[in-house]
Amino acid sequence: MVETILITLLIVAISLVLLGVKVFFTKGGKFPNGHVSGNKVLRKKGIGCAQSQDREAQKKPRFSIDELEKALNDSMN
Repeated sequence: MVETILITLLIVAISLVLLGVKVFFTKGGKFPNGHVSGNKVLRKKGIGCAQSQDREAQKKPRFSIDELEKALNDSMN
């Protein structure tokens, strides 16, 4: 039982070191950006993640005042 746990911990530790080689052993190393908006090719295509697209959609007003006035005038006529 203890041997299995130790072997498992050893495998996990080796995996973490191998995954972090760039981070641990290079100056200024950091993990790659896994976010969709961090991918240059997807940005060129105009593709973003759902959170970014939702944030942009919430910034835009639904209607301009001119459109609202026109809609109100059309509905009254």
